[in-house]
Amino acid sequence: MKQLLSRFVRGESTGLVAALVLSLFLAAPQAVAETPEEAITKRLSEAVPGLRVDAVKESAVPGLYEVRTNNRDMIYATGDGQYILAGELLQLTDQGVVNVTEKARSGERADTMAAFGDEGLITYPATGEQKAEIDVFTDIDCPYCRKLHDEMDRLNELGITVNYYAFPRSGPGTPSFTKYESVWCADNQLEAMNRAKAGEKVSQASCDNPVADQYQLGREVGVTGTPAILTEDGNMIRGYIPADKLAQGLGLL
Repeated sequence: MKQLLSRFVRGESTGLVAALVLSLFLAAPQAVAETPEEAITKRLSEAVPGLRVDAVKESAVPGLYEVRTNNRDMIYATGDGQYILAGELLQLTDQGVVNVTEKARSGERADTMAAFGDEGLITYPATGEQKAEIDVFTDIDCPYCRKLHDEMDRLNELGITVNYYAFPRSGPGTPSFTKYESVWCADNQLEAMNRAKAGEKVSQASCDNPVADQYQLGREVGVTGTPAILTEDGNMIRGYIPADKLAQGLGLL
């Protein structure tokens, strides 16, 4: 049992639809906690050494609580902490299937992005009236990031402002990471980014920069690959999507 639960600590996840329900059987009887938050935190912490419960709140399902742990994933638990559910919580409605778990993640992403602020971004503003704004975690050397960048003029024409956040997938201390720092430190960031995205050499430059902070922000909001496109409500689009199709999804076409 503890071996299964320990997967949460290592950041492993279950499938989207299939949910694993586990019973937390502890050898010694447990004192009744005053609140569900205390009961859930106590049960999980004792069952999985090293697991930290960061937040517990009521979910959309009566008697079931959303639990955010230090592996940045979301699980669910009953109020007494005896049962947990790992996976996506889906709601069947007249309009179709709603992923309740992803909706909650989107809200948290939006809050995290807002708390980080917009200082230090490389921004391509909409042409004329801004109709939408997207945040894109990008890697200069990523082929599909370059493909998306090739459509920057079209995105801006459609009224979409694009904010670039650094996410060199190879991580700090690598050539790709250094390249992004050089772009950010350039006298003309947009020109340097355009050249770098086209595969051209960019003069090496160094300065105080937010690349490492933006990279860490990406990890916090669940970026695992690039490009990762975040809409204003915190929804994440993983991977390249053509400009017109993106605009359609945003309700602009």
